[in-house]
Amino acid sequence: MAEYTYEQLRHKTIGDLREIARGLDHEAVQGFSQLNKEHLLPGLCKALGIDTHEHHHVVGGFDKNGAKKKMRALKAEKQSAFEAGDRARVKMLQRRIHRINHQIRAHVR
Repeated sequence: MAEYTYEQLRHKTIGDLREIARGLDHEAVQGFSQLNKEHLLPGLCKALGIDTHEHHHVVGGFDKNGAKKKMRALKAEKQSAFEAGDRARVKMLQRRIHRINHQIRAHVR
């Protein structure tokens, strides 16, 4: 039997998924011909022992941990500026946090 990943199964048609389920004898795929893709895919993953959690990987040499550390420091600084009533500084810090958050998302796939 061929080895599949969650991504490979997710991109297959319902007909392909039912064909794979036809060769399996597992309670998670019982009644596979009546299941739609939304219900059949998790059952197939369970029957094949595939992790359904999608893992995201950082690409491009971006230091995600360093960015998160910087963001935590900025959030603490923003809180102290908020308590001091410095609205302009709070807004500036919010924008910097927002920019770092977008950088993190842009480098994760």
